[in-house]
Amino acid sequence: MAAYLIGQIKVRNQGLWQEYVTGVRESLVPFEAKILFRGKLLEVLAGQQDKDLVVVVEFSNQTVLNDWFTSEKYQSLIPLRDEAASVVISSYQA
Repeated sequence: MAAYLIGQIKVRNQGLWQEYVTGVRESLVPFEAKILFRGKLLEVLAGQQDKDLVVVVEFSNQTVLNDWFTSEKYQSLIPLRDEAASVVISSYQA
């Protein structure tokens, strides 16, 4: 069953963020993951939201998602991610 990674993002440093995004794209290839949606917040209709970007990535299942997240390549990007932005990452199953 497919698993979806949802990233909610508030960028602090655009240059570093672009470097991180490039690394993430490369890191997803061996796991055959697909970026389904990337977008900018237009309006909060209910509740509170301090992030202004979102990304949705599809993996074949939760095990593959976890394997990607714990992979050496992705783990090496985390310091860059944390310097570039404030991020909340969650996984969901449809």
